[in-house]
Amino acid sequence: MMAASPQISLLIIGGGNRGKRYAAYALCHPTRMKVIGVADPRASARRELQELHPMDPSNVFDDWRPAAERERFADAVLIATPDRLHKAPAVAFAHKGYHILLEKPMATTPEDCKEIVQACKTGNAILAVCHVLRYHPVALKIKELLDSGLIGDICHIQHLEPVGFWHFAHSFVRGNWRNEAESSFSLLAKSCHDLDLINFWMGDKRCLKVSSFGNVSHFTKEHQPKGASSRCWDCSVEQTCPYSAQKIYMEPAKKGYFDWPVSVVCSDGVYDIESLADALRHGPYGRCVYQCDNDVVTNQVVNMEFEGGATVGFTMVAFTEKLGMRKTTIYGTKGELRCEGGGPVEVFRFLEKTTTTFSPDKASSVPASLSGHDGADFYLIETFVSAVAENNPSLIQTGPEDTLHSHLLVFEAEKSRRENRVVFLEP
Repeated sequence: MMAASPQISLLIIGGGNRGKRYAAYALCHPTRMKVIGVADPRASARRELQELHPMDPSNVFDDWRPAAERERFADAVLIATPDRLHKAPAVAFAHKGYHILLEKPMATTPEDCKEIVQACKTGNAILAVCHVLRYHPVALKIKELLDSGLIGDICHIQHLEPVGFWHFAHSFVRGNWRNEAESSFSLLAKSCHDLDLINFWMGDKRCLKVSSFGNVSHFTKEHQPKGASSRCWDCSVEQTCPYSAQKIYMEPAKKGYFDWPVSVVCSDGVYDIESLADALRHGPYGRCVYQCDNDVVTNQVVNMEFEGGATVGFTMVAFTEKLGMRKTTIYGTKGELRCEGGGPVEVFRFLEKTTTTFSPDKASSVPASLSGHDGADFYLIETFVSAVAENNPSLIQTGPEDTLHSHLLVFEAEKSRRENRVVFLEP
């Protein structure tokens, strides 16, 4: 019988929604991972993690810097700070020799991404970026089928990310990713997952040129309904608005649901109707979607050409019924591959004129606390823990070079959108 992997210790930098999600792995698999510290400026976030994961008070910080100044006291660190605050802790902890699980995006500039990669190389640190979709059995099954040659050479990939109408309103109009100056642009904040997947599927073929178009649609002051107020709580037209904060947050809460996204609105760590009502009256998530300071695009297309002539068309759109149910069609010289959401994967072969269905190799059970992204959150943290426990970076699907490559493609695509031109990529 193979010996069990040793338990790893994890320090959480940023105890918000994503930090708590990944920390939950220690509750499901306590012999595999233990959360031994947290750094977060919010007392409520620190308190929540302390209650769930008993830890030495000396390992609880309101700033990550004192933790980084100490001698290394954990095997690994999870960095789940806001996007613009990724680089500094990632570099500091890498230099200390911590293995790093870094929430996507890596950073908000190409230079910062490169500095993180170099720091991890210098510190001999395992780096895994939270491009969770690469770890999902569906993405891996698609890659397996493509590499087998079942559909021949790839000619074109058509990939759609439907964000979901209320999800976009929550995260990108009212929420933390609404404004580029405070976070990052949509393609980086939301769709770096997808361009990473496309790079993964294309294998060793390099993207040669890219063009992109997109804009902010609908969520502007010009589209505010007549008679609407600045907040949904006391708005006379709230009942006719699909983006109403009352509908997105209060209606689920009245049914006893206080998980995401309601949990994000109750930022003081108190989850009840009164706390939620106060947040909707006075906090950012109660604002009218037509009177926010959002400037990130709601819909964007990215067109790419790879070595060998293969083309790719990617679309991100806010205004969809489905939430995150990506739809992919890959056209090859010998067949066509289709998949939506969690699968299965269908392949139509031109020669036989038959369709074969392939089921991804999913885990028998995924903890509810790690079911985000159709369970990809679980597959990612499971893999990271194994890589650290076994000191085996080859297990990581989203390591330094691959992730840097896909991030640089995202930056070039956004440059194309802003400058309204085709961008040719340097080797």
